[in-house]
Amino acid sequence: MRYRTLTQFLIERERAGRISPDLRLLIETIARACKAISTRVNKGPFGGGYGLAGSENVQGEIQKKLDVLSNEILLEANEWGGNLAALVSEEMEDPRPIPTHYPRGQYLLLFDPLDGSSNIDVNISVGTIFSVLRCPTAPDGTPHEPDEKAFLQPGRNQVAAGFAVYGPTTVLVVTVGDGAWGFTLDRETYTFALTHPDIRIPADTAEFAINASNMRRWEPPVKRYIDECLAGKDGPRGKDFNMRWVASMVADVYRVLSRGGIFMYPRDAKNREGRLRLMYEANPMAFIVEQAGGMATDGSRRILDIQPTSLHQRVGVVLGSKNEVERVAAYHAA
Repeated sequence: MRYRTLTQFLIERERAGRISPDLRLLIETIARACKAISTRVNKGPFGGGYGLAGSENVQGEIQKKLDVLSNEILLEANEWGGNLAALVSEEMEDPRPIPTHYPRGQYLLLFDPLDGSSNIDVNISVGTIFSVLRCPTAPDGTPHEPDEKAFLQPGRNQVAAGFAVYGPTTVLVVTVGDGAWGFTLDRETYTFALTHPDIRIPADTAEFAINASNMRRWEPPVKRYIDECLAGKDGPRGKDFNMRWVASMVADVYRVLSRGGIFMYPRDAKNREGRLRLMYEANPMAFIVEQAGGMATDGSRRILDIQPTSLHQRVGVVLGSKNEVERVAAYHAA
């Protein structure tokens, strides 16, 4: 069976007027960086990437060596291509404008270089998440200075988003606004091939993902929903549910895309605004999930409609199969 490559897929989108040549090149550059990160992750302890880096990121979290390395790979791959005005990472406090000795493009790139990095040393899937916005322009078409304010756009403004999951195989999921598409890395040809065309999330599910150790801190609507799931056939839902929790958002969301389900990392008494980052995790994942026919909210608001107030803003996340997410939102509304 002959598979379309990522490059072929993107060229088709360009010819159809869905994306610009610069956006195609940008996504291809990100994909190459993900290949490099995948190689380093797969080396395990032999690549010198295991263990702590001895530093903290802007959120005060202890960085792993692979956090730092993955961030550097993405920065170096993207700063010289002429597609970007600036880029910013979960690991960096401020945006990084493209150096003046390189051409500047019209796009802004946001990324989480290695999501789920606490799982590296125990050989559980990790990944990379990215989001692409247009750099705002003045009425005369002059690009604005790509400072923090330029990035503070609601998720509905994204022109592309995606994530790579580094598991038994490396899979890249991409959207440019016309569906969600999955590409598997063929390690013999070192190319991403289209293996999951036009991904669709079933509207109904019997599977949920949540960190149950936080139960004592949950808001009543979340506890009500989970209690009903746990009650199974004997409860008000009249069916049994299974719980899955990887503690790596890329792995949990990829499972939802693959077979349905609901992923929840809600706000609670400890994380009153939520735990996940709006700009680097929630927005790109919400864009992908909606393009696959699912739904994504913070419990009550559509994630893609939230107006960011800071680069590292946190938010509650409930996403996945539409009917289940709607039920959680209805419990919050009630």
